[in-house]
Amino acid sequence: MHLARVIGTVHATRKDPNVESATMLIIEPIDAQKKPCGQPLAAVDMVGAGFGEIVFFTTAYEAVLPWIAKNPQYKNALIDAGIIGIVDRIDLAGRSS
Repeated sequence: MHLARVIGTVHATRKDPNVESATMLIIEPIDAQKKPCGQPLAAVDMVGAGFGEIVFFTTAYEAVLPWIAKNPQYKNALIDAGIIGIVDRIDLAGRSS
């Protein structure tokens, strides 16, 4: 799993039928100090994240598993990244943020 900040949304007039009901967000990977550490990417939001929130996400085949669990009728969803949680706080060596 990786950390990211939600920086935008994706609006698509056409999607693969297996992800038509999916909400897509643009996320920017961050490190534990909340500093950007990678290129932004589109991810399917499985938890109702909002703009500016810190989230954790997964990629590859693991990204599609929560979508299938939530939507069993879509067994062949094409998802490369999925937001699977909203971060409340990060604790590092006795510091909270």
